[in-house]
Amino acid sequence: MTKWTVGDIPDQQGRTFIVTGANSGLGEVAARALGAAGATVVLACRDTAKGEAVAREIGANAQVRELDLADLSSVREFAAGVDGADVLVNNAGVMAVPLRRTADGFEMQIGTNHLGHFALTGLVLDRIRDRVVTMSSGFHVLGSIDLDDLNWQQRRYRRWAAYGQSKLANLLFTYELQRRLSRAGSTVRAVASHPGYASTNLQAHTESVQDKMMAVGNRVFAQSAQMGALPMLYAATSADVDGGSYYGPDGPFEQRGYPKVVHSNKKSMDHAVAQGLWDLSEELTGVRYA
Repeated sequence: MTKWTVGDIPDQQGRTFIVTGANSGLGEVAARALGAAGATVVLACRDTAKGEAVAREIGANAQVRELDLADLSSVREFAAGVDGADVLVNNAGVMAVPLRRTADGFEMQIGTNHLGHFALTGLVLDRIRDRVVTMSSGFHVLGSIDLDDLNWQQRRYRRWAAYGQSKLANLLFTYELQRRLSRAGSTVRAVASHPGYASTNLQAHTESVQDKMMAVGNRVFAQSAQMGALPMLYAATSADVDGGSYYGPDGPFEQRGYPKVVHSNKKSMDHAVAQGLWDLSEELTGVRYA
């Protein structure tokens, strides 16, 4: 793969993208790039005021709709208003936050990063024409899926292990979704990406001394959000993307660089765990995939 940049995004005129968390960070960068390529972009975000500011700069081909992935009633309301889209980009997320619960009682990281997107995808999948792109992370290697205590109700809460579990869940979901789409004879593709180490506001919400440490890391080591968004944009727009593939940066340790096919760990390939997580996710969210 050559050094792919936003300049290589094909013309997206006539195509519609839903991008979660598009009011800031990688989602905002992606929304701007897609809008510049001619796409209609739906900025699905909790902070609609920030989303409206971004949409005004993108232009008439951008619209904002409220979506709180930590509240299944909000997810259902959003999904009910979706007429159709070519691509759903499951980008929004939280990282290493203190122990909190979503409106439905889920641990905040698995609830937002995985269960919210699982429910959203299931509710709109019959209106997605091309692909579903889900954001994971290199931190998936820190995670293990505990099907008996997915929401940290019995274990001592560890914020980074919880984040790793949610990002591992994103990959298990993507691969299992692709297997199900293939069995159903669907042409819709499920794809995953990760940004490497990108400087965004994601690192500023641990509410601990780690915020200051990561702020230094963002300035010294991280690549820009514009570079970090490239694997997601490639996964969302390239004609060469295969279902079930995973994209990240091509630099050392996948921390920075241009998009390439990357590989996830052995845990993400466990079909039995993927099936168990899928069944549990349906049970917890009440969303059954057709």
